[in-house]
Amino acid sequence: MRSFSFNVAYWILSIGYASAAAFAALAPGRDATSWIIRRYVKRMVQAMRVFAGIRIQYRGDDRLPEGAFIIASKHQSWGDGFATYDRFEDLAFVTGDHLEKFPLLGTVLKKLGAIVVNSCGGREARDSLKHRGADAHREGRRILIFPEGHLAKIGEKYRYRSGVWHMYRDFDMLVVPLATNLGLFWPEEKYEKHPGVATLEFLEPIPTGLDKAEFLQRLEAVIEGKTAELVAEATGQPVTPAVQVLTPDEAKKAQTPAV
Repeated sequence: MRSFSFNVAYWILSIGYASAAAFAALAPGRDATSWIIRRYVKRMVQAMRVFAGIRIQYRGDDRLPEGAFIIASKHQSWGDGFATYDRFEDLAFVTGDHLEKFPLLGTVLKKLGAIVVNSCGGREARDSLKHRGADAHREGRRILIFPEGHLAKIGEKYRYRSGVWHMYRDFDMLVVPLATNLGLFWPEEKYEKHPGVATLEFLEPIPTGLDKAEFLQRLEAVIEGKTAELVAEATGQPVTPAVQVLTPDEAKKAQTPAV
């Protein structure tokens, strides 16, 4: 019943606020659209608590630096974006171009200053990160990115992509790793929801100046290590390292016979 109630609320909120945001996008600037989206995010987090019984707690706020920085987050749940966005007044975020296929959403994303990249990665995605990320950096905004690029099941991880490193290097910005166990309560994009207290924890910022290999190794280690600890804390089970799996695109290529 909780899952049904939340999903009804999810679609009512999403359709209503998306329509309002699309209308607001006709106005000059992004203040009106941003205000509506912030209200949408807050209502969604409230709906998670009221209808699904999922409460969000945050840790590590004292580790957040001043000014602009990049948040590199574990991605287990469709709710990750809502929960993180709700913590900041003005957050730019990196998202795949698959969202642009929804009517009017592309216009809203553009007005918000979202950094839309090709979901398949490659040079086109890196160019978008560079140019759109530069806009957010110039405006002094925090930037949210999910380095895996896909929703991972609890206990699994994908290869960390290098896009976050390119922004880290190009903009000389600190990166704040973010661990979460929200996937225990709202798994990926699934219908079912499970009540409980989900934790998002901001970790120590990674200093600038690291090379690509060292940066990505350090980022993955701290995010995956703390995520495993948060999952164990919530379930009462031993800490179990995540297993790396192929992304959907990699799995598809692996199954395609060579010509």
